[in-house]
Amino acid sequence: MNPLQKLTAQAIVNIFETGHIAGDYGSVTLLKGDAGHLTYGRSQTTLSSGNLYLLIQAYCDRPEALFAADFRPYLAGLAACDVALDTDMTLRDTLREAGHNDPAMKEAQDRFFDSQYFDPAVRTATARGIATPLGTAIVYDSFIQGGFRRIVAMVGSEIGPGGVDEHQWIQKYIDARRAWLSSLAAPLPTTVYRMDAFNKLVGDGAWDLPLSLTVRGSFISEETLKNTGPVIRASAVDANDPPASRILRLTTPYLRGEEVRRLQIALNTAGLTNSADGVYGPFTEALVKKFQLSKTLKSDGIVGPATLTALGL
Repeated sequence: MNPLQKLTAQAIVNIFETGHIAGDYGSVTLLKGDAGHLTYGRSQTTLSSGNLYLLIQAYCDRPEALFAADFRPYLAGLAACDVALDTDMTLRDTLREAGHNDPAMKEAQDRFFDSQYFDPAVRTATARGIATPLGTAIVYDSFIQGGFRRIVAMVGSEIGPGGVDEHQWIQKYIDARRAWLSSLAAPLPTTVYRMDAFNKLVGDGAWDLPLSLTVRGSFISEETLKNTGPVIRASAVDANDPPASRILRLTTPYLRGEEVRRLQIALNTAGLTNSADGVYGPFTEALVKKFQLSKTLKSDGIVGPATLTALGL
């Protein structure tokens, strides 16, 4: 995928998420029934996943961040995925202000959505045998909205010898994801427009994402055009799925429990030997940083969704 194809893939998902080709860095959404709860930014990261905390922490770490002092009192609540923050209007106003008016927030979001969503999606697509830019864009969309592993299990077949070719697999994936979204609680059935848009691109043979493209009424070229179509931003989460893992990091007192032990076992499997005692202390943090560095993730010792996915958790 070349740089222009990457921008095109991201523009498609930005249209799905915010209705803007370039995304809306100050967009704050709280949709009734959305399991993601408070969502924010260019590609809309969520409170309940723990990724909103990771984004705001990364922003606050930037010395030029204009609103860092305003956000720091919220970091503990964001790390705990406290849904009471859904209705904190001061927080929501500050998110909008930072997204619209601070270049440091825009840069933090660009780096965050690459490291937490786009880059892992590309690695996953490549490992599964997906080589086309359109196929990779479809995987990226699922990383943003959620539910990729669930749909892969539904598709069943593999790409390559003994399986199907990439184009067939992608069509099976789109069909399975559309059926799954339709089966979930409101508002998720209305988000099948994502799969309908991808179906049209497949039908047009746009496997290389050639410009110019029209997606949901937005003309994607080197210029960005505003989409006036209705947008439904909702995390694709099955109500029967277990809750998302909490953010694991070095705290005082140390975090303890089964989630930490599973993390340590996964680190052992990755060749980073430890006692798997269920205590997130400085040694575990050091091993996490070493693992993150090996996977080109941000080496901060904070175990969020991207690190858990890289560990196979």
